[in-house]
Amino acid sequence: MTAVGASRYDQLPFNAQNSAMTTSGTFSFDTPGDAARAAELRRVKALATSVLAATLALFVTAKILLPHHPAFGFVAAFAEAATIGGLADWYAVVALFRRPLGLPIPHTAIIQSNQHRIADKLGEFIEVHFLEAAPVEAKLRQIDFGSFIADWLRDRKRSADLARFTLRLLPEALSATETSGLMNFITRRIMTQLLSIDLAPLAAGTLRAFVAEGRHQGLLDDILRAVHDALIEPETTTAIRAKIRGELPTLLKLYRADKFLVKKIVASATVFFEEVRADPKHPFRGEFDRSLLSFVDRLGSEPAYADRIDGLKRDLLARPELGDLARNVWSNARSFIERSASGESQVLQHHLARMFVAAGEALAADAELRAEINLGLVAVLRSFIADQKSGVSSFISDQVKGWDMGQLLQLIEINIGRDLQYIRFNGSLIGGLAGLSLYTIEFLLRWL
Repeated sequence: MTAVGASRYDQLPFNAQNSAMTTSGTFSFDTPGDAARAAELRRVKALATSVLAATLALFVTAKILLPHHPAFGFVAAFAEAATIGGLADWYAVVALFRRPLGLPIPHTAIIQSNQHRIADKLGEFIEVHFLEAAPVEAKLRQIDFGSFIADWLRDRKRSADLARFTLRLLPEALSATETSGLMNFITRRIMTQLLSIDLAPLAAGTLRAFVAEGRHQGLLDDILRAVHDALIEPETTTAIRAKIRGELPTLLKLYRADKFLVKKIVASATVFFEEVRADPKHPFRGEFDRSLLSFVDRLGSEPAYADRIDGLKRDLLARPELGDLARNVWSNARSFIERSASGESQVLQHHLARMFVAAGEALAADAELRAEINLGLVAVLRSFIADQKSGVSSFISDQVKGWDMGQLLQLIEINIGRDLQYIRFNGSLIGGLAGLSLYTIEFLLRWL
């Protein structure tokens, strides 16, 4: 680099190892190692310039001394070529960043002149080579997302923090649900789904399973016991006796036949109920099975039953008490969540924290579930990256186009400028050797 260019950059507090891009398109340089790198760059620049000056001085001296001895011709040839090589490489290095000596020479300040093209190509390169589906998927498959999630959730402090964070969000989420009309939409969707359910086949299937498991026999025993208990109640016997007395002829009433009939009915019913309950294979149980299965078949196939059940369902869902119950439940749940979020109650937070920890432990013990989570996340992230990679490319391109090129060049120079300065050393050495070789060949040809 030129001494003029170096003086301008030497005044800057270079710090580019971990430089950051600000929102205004400028960089900040503030890492501790930058001062040392800047000092080293200045030292190498000065050394390269000294080598150039030395080769030039050597060339002049050798030319002056050439009449005294032919050997100085070889020295002059080496120094001349070394000076030219050093100057050429100085020009090449400077032209990469800026215009040499500030002159408007074509094809100089290459990086600045091609900022937009570099930006577009950089974005395209990232999109094609870094965000291609195959390497992205291969990299994602190396990550065990399931184990990471399990380990994260098993940490009790993290789970407690997650529970606290979740609780802070819940009141706002509930308020947004109510004010946005989402609650009404959900309610309508639930009601639509409930009304669309055909309960007759569902009820028939449930009853058929109930009978197949033999649970209906216990129900029969309960029914017989309830009927027997109701039958022996004084109020029941009195009502039955009054009914029988009203149907009997007057002569039988005189002999109190009604009392006798009531006792016989109750006694016979008691014996019958006890026989049925005591005998699992009683014929009445078989008849009860056939009657119940016949009802189940009709319930699942006859439209009349389906219409009755559907009417009952609609009447139930139309009851205002059901809406009041739903609103009351929602209000109580919201109040409980708000108290938990405000810290008034810790019950829900502790429950959520335990639930998260338990979920983490269960996930850690389930390798199959972790594998499914990994596959699912890989698929989601792969699709997301595939959809957004063109946007990433455009974002990178726009960012580079908006950079302050002066500061970007400082950033590049502070990091790779030292290596570029060694090109000048190599240019002087290789140029000098080339010049010496050519002069030697010329010298030998003159003497042949």
